[in-house]
Amino acid sequence: MNTAAIPTKRKNIDIREDVYRFLSIKAAASGTNLKSYIEALLEKDVEDMNESATYQYLCDVRPDGDVVLTEEETKDFENWLGI
Repeated sequence: MNTAAIPTKRKNIDIREDVYRFLSIKAAASGTNLKSYIEALLEKDVEDMNESATYQYLCDVRPDGDVVLTEEETKDFENWLGI
């Protein structure tokens, strides 16, 4: 049995009342509470992210990464991502 806990972060967010109401209804219809429903939505959003688009964004916005790759390593990695 794996008892290792996955690290989590806590964040307070403000949600408009109408959004809160509709999400609460959807959560209840799914048989869960609002917190779990929103967490599942966020996790699904991350799973659906396009990795190559994320890499391209990071290259454009934060090109100063800690690991310096050779030009060949960079091309191999970009080919692997399909960009």
